[in-house]
Amino acid sequence: MGVGKTAVGQELKLKLDNSVFLDGDWCWDAHPFQVTAETKKMVMENICFLLNQFIHCSAYESIIFCWVMHEQSIIDAILNNLDTTNCEIKTISLVCDEQELLERLSQDIAAGKREPDVVERSLARLSLYHQLNTVKIDTTRKTVSEIAEEIARI
Repeated sequence: MGVGKTAVGQELKLKLDNSVFLDGDWCWDAHPFQVTAETKKMVMENICFLLNQFIHCSAYESIIFCWVMHEQSIIDAILNNLDTTNCEIKTISLVCDEQELLERLSQDIAAGKREPDVVERSLARLSLYHQLNTVKIDTTRKTVSEIAEEIARI
């Protein structure tokens, strides 16, 4: 949360021809937001359904998906439920240093885009990304366009 997933995903969509973007948060946008076994199962099924629909649609060459995936088991559960027969999967984690993350989240909180509790949750997960089997891209002091271009080259 706060490293630039959505902004970079939207920018990357514009850089890659025949691409589609899915933010996992769109599959679980509810009020009140409830984390239960049932809602966790539902969001995973929603995400996998949509990703498989995009995979099977010949109009798309690139599918950009972002979500907070701070545990390898989340990534694996999604990948295990996708038809990746003719796909090349690239798993990438966006990270930034703690100071940058605090600045970005503080700006979002001040603008009313996030609730204050996001800081503690995001900081607690930051170190977990280094344990994932993903390419890490440090977004510290980089523009959205620079990050998207870096990903497009992978």
